[in-house]
Amino acid sequence: MLTRRSTVAAAVAGIMAASLSTPAWSQAKPIQVAVIAPMTGPWARQGQLMLKGAELAIKDINAAGGIKKLGGRPLELVVFDTGDSAEKAKNAAQRMVSQYPDLVAVSGAWLSSFTMAVSEVTERAELPMLTFSISDAITSRGFHYIFQTPLTGGQQADLAVPTLIDLATQVTGKKPTKGGIIADNSAGNVSFTKPLRSGLLKSLGVELLVDETFTPPLADATSLIQKARATKPDFVFLLATAVSDAKLLLEKVNEFNLGKGRMPLISTGAAMGTPELLRNVGADQLEGLMSIVANWAGKGHEATVERFKKETGEPWITQDSITTYADIELIAYALEQAGQADRNAVAKVFRSMDTTEGPAKYYAGNRLKFNEKGLNIGAKLVIIQWQGGQPKPIYPPDVAIAAPIWPKQ
Repeated sequence: MLTRRSTVAAAVAGIMAASLSTPAWSQAKPIQVAVIAPMTGPWARQGQLMLKGAELAIKDINAAGGIKKLGGRPLELVVFDTGDSAEKAKNAAQRMVSQYPDLVAVSGAWLSSFTMAVSEVTERAELPMLTFSISDAITSRGFHYIFQTPLTGGQQADLAVPTLIDLATQVTGKKPTKGGIIADNSAGNVSFTKPLRSGLLKSLGVELLVDETFTPPLADATSLIQKARATKPDFVFLLATAVSDAKLLLEKVNEFNLGKGRMPLISTGAAMGTPELLRNVGADQLEGLMSIVANWAGKGHEATVERFKKETGEPWITQDSITTYADIELIAYALEQAGQADRNAVAKVFRSMDTTEGPAKYYAGNRLKFNEKGLNIGAKLVIIQWQGGQPKPIYPPDVAIAAPIWPKQ
């Protein structure tokens, strides 16, 4: 378990000792909010990126005077590590709710299976939880304290596949008719691939030539990519949640001379948009790779992106960082609306909100309205693509910073 206090609060404490001039908000009791995410194990990089987004939001909120309707009370960030399994994630959540009874809300837990486990604990504690995990099961259990901000995996598939097929047809003049799936068995990818396998591809005139599932971490990608090379699909859904697995798959694609657009690749999630892939695979081999993501910074987010890059040294902001930044901003917004530092009051604001203002601008769709299940019905599809050594949003048009391309085989 790690804890983080606002760097602004620490800086002000130092100034207090030196000048005896104390801002009023620094004397107020901090309001505790939490991030629970993988900080160790194969998904640690994603958790660390989430933490960077949360820390920047805490800094921004406290620098602006804290929660104004509560006398300028600052936010204090508490961080818990889910580790590398759902069981460890559940144990971390139990420690979180027992050790920090004053928490008003939590953001996490990245991997959908972790979110399923954590949200069982937060539900019993009546602690509102924001998540950008995409499993359809997360908001289908009748829970009242889980709030899912992006489209679910099934929704993403239903919208993305026809959009991508139309794009391919427009660019190449030929509709793709042969597809493939190589995916891990994480809960999010299971949700995404379920409609593909149960008739969506067939209804769009696409024959599924390759259908392979693996359990992370992947030891060797040779047999998976060999099957794609042998059947020669028009495109392949290459779905990995761990950066290490994505690296192995892409290295094998390039080894078999299927990269550089020779086999158009479509992925999901932020693992395919990390700086690590650029360093390990190279811009030339990544060019044209597309990924369907829960969220991404694009048009209108330029100032936040530049500040994040300056503060963290990261070359760009991924879905992990921008969404967790947004979640902390949303919790602050709810505290302002509620006028009290109470978890049930925060949850009540989440349930009743319908806004395009404030933190809504940081989420895909620019609207926050949760239905009775806790699913954000204002969410939209987001697709990024590697172009010129960087993953750029290409859809929807209102946030796109690059025109989409379809790799030519």
